[in-house]
Amino acid sequence: MSPDDPLVVFRPFIRGIDRNAVRRLASRISLEPAAGQRFCCLITGDAELQRWNREFLGHDYPTDVLSFPSSSPGGGLGDMAISVDRAAIQAQEHDHTVEEEIGILMLHGVLHLLGYDHETDRGRMARVEKKWRAALDFPIGLIERRRHR
Repeated sequence: MSPDDPLVVFRPFIRGIDRNAVRRLASRISLEPAAGQRFCCLITGDAELQRWNREFLGHDYPTDVLSFPSSSPGGGLGDMAISVDRAAIQAQEHDHTVEEEIGILMLHGVLHLLGYDHETDRGRMARVEKKWRAALDFPIGLIERRRHR
């Protein structure tokens, strides 16, 4: 791992996840969609994501991914947190691996770190996510799922 690779932290110790596969996905996402910009990703559980969702967004429920853009120049893109609990449920619902789901969530989070906002951008983030999802050979993305409900 080079100092320019994204940092992926697993907390608490999480069993049943191919950590090397997740780190490889993070490196690909850092090189391609993030154009070589570094980010940090915490893989944790529902309780931590719920606490942060409540604290930072005022929503008292667990969520799958939260992004925290960097406010310092040269500090990389920023940080994100992914719930492995949500990822496992969503992977099962969409018939793919937990590692693939973490990759989908990481891509979504990186796009937010890059400044995209699917709530306000009239489909721009959805188009970019779809393009990168296809390039990375990921299954259906988060925004597309919400549209198919």
